[in-house]
Amino acid sequence: MTIRLIAIGKTDNRSLQQLITEYQNRLKHYVKFELEIIPDIKNSKNLTESQQKEKEGELILKKINNSDVLILLDENGKQFSSVDFANYLQKKMNSGIKQLVFVIGGPYGFSNTIYQQAQGKISLSKMTFSHQMVRLFVIEQIYRGFTILKNEPYHHR
Repeated sequence: MTIRLIAIGKTDNRSLQQLITEYQNRLKHYVKFELEIIPDIKNSKNLTESQQKEKEGELILKKINNSDVLILLDENGKQFSSVDFANYLQKKMNSGIKQLVFVIGGPYGFSNTIYQQAQGKISLSKMTFSHQMVRLFVIEQIYRGFTILKNEPYHHR
């Protein structure tokens, strides 16, 4: 199985980018992982929230195959403990899917089209985090999930 993380806009904080890269490299030992960044929409200040979500949605859909399992990072999604998330990843791998795709939307969330395409929603917390930090948190939790599944000491139970 391949796990992809799609996010809108680049990470401009060097320290965060270094940590994201570090966890991407760690993940290579467990699963094929890809981070795909969709550039910010140009002239987004001239668009309404709805128009921006629609444009971002179109760009996200171009990156997704029909066979992909699409999971949105959404404040109204299901919350997991790290152990439960590890089990969730294991179930996805056991189901035989080829590609599990997590998506972090833009500042206003997702278009209705994206919600309709999604097979699930996950929330990292009831708190709000910057989109750049969420990337790191998601990648770290995927890594943590695999260390839990392999019974490695990274996660202390």
